[in-house]
Amino acid sequence: MMDIEIVRSRFIKHFDGQTGNVYHAPGRINLIGEHTDYNGGFVFPGAVDCGILAEARPNGTDTVIAYSIDLKDKVEFKVYDAKGPSATWARYLYGMVQEFLLMGVNVKGFNIAFAGDVPLGAGMSSSAAMEVCFGVALNDMFGENKITTWQIARAGQATEHKYVGVNCGIMDQFASAFGQAGKLMRLDCNSSEFEYFPFNPEGYKLVLINSCVKHALVGSPYNDRRNSCENVAKAVAAKHPERKIATLRDCTWEDLEEVKAECSAEDIQRATFVLGEKDRVLAVCDALEKGDYEEVGKQMYLTHAGLSKDYEVSCEELDFLNDVAKECGVTGSRIMGGGFGGCTINLVKDDLYDNFVKTALEKFKEKFGVDAKVIPVVIGDGGRKVC
Repeated sequence: MMDIEIVRSRFIKHFDGQTGNVYHAPGRINLIGEHTDYNGGFVFPGAVDCGILAEARPNGTDTVIAYSIDLKDKVEFKVYDAKGPSATWARYLYGMVQEFLLMGVNVKGFNIAFAGDVPLGAGMSSSAAMEVCFGVALNDMFGENKITTWQIARAGQATEHKYVGVNCGIMDQFASAFGQAGKLMRLDCNSSEFEYFPFNPEGYKLVLINSCVKHALVGSPYNDRRNSCENVAKAVAAKHPERKIATLRDCTWEDLEEVKAECSAEDIQRATFVLGEKDRVLAVCDALEKGDYEEVGKQMYLTHAGLSKDYEVSCEELDFLNDVAKECGVTGSRIMGGGFGGCTINLVKDDLYDNFVKTALEKFKEKFGVDAKVIPVVIGDGGRKVC
């Protein structure tokens, strides 16, 4: 976690010299379960030890005064302002204030300064960390801590949808709000039920290699894939009116065989990945309960192959990093996130770690002329008041 003194010194400098309370919420990783959220499936995230750190204090007015330490930018808005600020970063704070008002919390004016150490562009969800951090602060300052963790997570999701314009699932906010050190969580995106699984891989490390690549794609690849999944689910539902089939989550391998003739080859290919990923998440759960990290790694490689070949959301750079991981004897490696750039997540034995990181960076630079970045991962706690 970041140094509290960095945030505190700026809070004192930019406001009235008094201190407030300090709050933290983390970014996240997702071990396995990609493109499954909108298919009603399982995801397997964990909170990390980097995130957003904020100091806040009520100021006795109806005005919110916020200072972004990283951007050196100050924004003011009235609590009941109908439009809110135009700066994107401030919209996250404004959105959370509005969502808390909708929940009946009597939010008043406050001062807040915050900074983050979530690597940007790495798919670790710094925006969800902001929302949850602001939510924990609002709950403590004005909500008598009566707003539940789920309500904070859902307020974060609503902020993305209504005030930022990103139609995200719930995984990122969920992971940031509910995270526990040393544990991953299996979230059922259909029912919102979740379970903690111990993640203490003795003799292994988790590390992200950030390709620092983001490919602009013509058209809307996410929507195309989502449509493919919906087409197959609809075809299965038409064949089985006696069953409730809302998403691919409700379909079996036998169902997929049955509708092959009615669906395009591409749609079947996409659905093949999703059904396989559903099985892989459950296999990883079993493996973690037995402490079998070799099996976890095997499933990670299978996910990468599926994302690359069946779902086609990889790119040359990520496939290259995955190949380097295999060559270096890494236990498990795959794309993390939506794809088309970003990171690979790698489960590496301690004695292979230094060589893998060195080799991956050198070979990537040699091949693409770009410096990849190494992000070590420690599984940490969710949103909370620090002091």
